Amino acid sequence: MPVTVRDATADDARAIAEVHVASWRWAYRDQLPADYLEALSVSDREAMWAAWFMKPEPRAAVVVACDDDGRPVGFANAGPSRDEGSSPETGELRAIYVLQEVQGTGIGRALLEASLDVLRGADHERATLWVLETNDLGRRFYEKAGWRWDGATSDHQFECANRPIVRYEVDL
Repeated sequence: MPVTVRDATADDARAIAEVHVASWRWAYRDQLPADYLEALSVSDREAMWAAWFMKPEPRAAVVVACDDDGRPVGFANAGPSRDEGSSPETGELRAIYVLQEVQGTGIGRALLEASLDVLRGADHERATLWVLETNDLGRRFYEKAGWRWDGATSDHQFECANRPIVRYEVDL
């Protein structure tokens, strides 16, 4: 599938929100309560992303992957690590999601590489990410791309539940 990865703009907020909600409903269907996933709101996510674009973080970016019709089918967000006590040289892959229909086509890998380029361009030497401990598909994706679990664990409080997460890292 031909894909273009580019920097996202405020005009992409709605499409990013649609991908965000649809991908969460699919990716987390066996990991978070169904009623919570069904209640996710594209409008709420659109407002969240629109606010991000109104006041973007320094050294952070959102990239989108568009199909050959220009329709966003995935996105990723990367920037400085938000982990307490992390060094300035550490960046973080904060989000990466693609629509179910394009899983396995290389779009996720293209978004991952674009995100790592963002972090390298901001002089980060290492990147981390947090993933649900039970997200086997995501963990295999990261491991195949050279990421490794660094031994760190935590809990993430979703609006509906608390879930264990693990941290992965990669040298840039």
